[in-house]
Amino acid sequence: MKTDSQLLFAGIIPARYKSTRFPGKPLALIGKKPMIQRVFEQARKSLDLVYVATDDSRIYDTVLNFGGKAIMTSPDHRSGTDRCAEAVSKIAEDTGKMVDIAINIQGDEPFIKPEQIELLIKCFTGENVEIATLIRKCETGEDIFNPNQPKVIINTEGDAIYFSRAAIPYIRDVEKIDWSKKHVYYKHIGLYAYRTDILKKITLLAPGQLEIAESLEQNRWLENGYRIRTAVTLWENIGIDTPDDLVKANMLLEHFT
Repeated sequence: MKTDSQLLFAGIIPARYKSTRFPGKPLALIGKKPMIQRVFEQARKSLDLVYVATDDSRIYDTVLNFGGKAIMTSPDHRSGTDRCAEAVSKIAEDTGKMVDIAINIQGDEPFIKPEQIELLIKCFTGENVEIATLIRKCETGEDIFNPNQPKVIINTEGDAIYFSRAAIPYIRDVEKIDWSKKHVYYKHIGLYAYRTDILKKITLLAPGQLEIAESLEQNRWLENGYRIRTAVTLWENIGIDTPDDLVKANMLLEHFT
């Protein structure tokens, strides 16, 4: 078994050109740089090995042009997790080294903080950690009922018990407006890290009933007995899902430079 210092971590940024709400999103400019470049540069502040995994030659060429590393992957992947699994093998071919931990970094979060990636890295000091992800404590009065912001409950070890679009747990005999005053709710931040042997296994799993019900991929892993360690981050990530989000990102840029 490798020690912590011997583990090889690789950041993988899945990026596809086609998007229903925002085609070509990875190449959209934030300031004078394409979004994918900003994500790559933030990831490199914490990781020596970072690759963009894409199915589009325009994204591939853009990454190479700004000096980054990229690999071409299949256009048929169902999710970024599946694309990461293929990327791990191709990174091994490119570097001659086997990746131990793959960190799946969202390609539409240009302001991701290096400290968040480092939180995930620290999760793997324990040999029993298979998958890791980030969560954030919801503030008192925050909207915990937004179904577009998944919540998670955890056990005493910090492992996820369940992810839901609903506010969980249900607080009995308390008005919903006061729930966040009576209990600490956690919002899920969609940044993952996986041991690569586990990554290969979870991509072979068929969609589970809990995943289908909530439309949350991570519930498939829990349903099949895999453990997901969580780490608490203080920061909320800013995702770019629509052209309107891009306008806001450009307005925020001056605060992140």
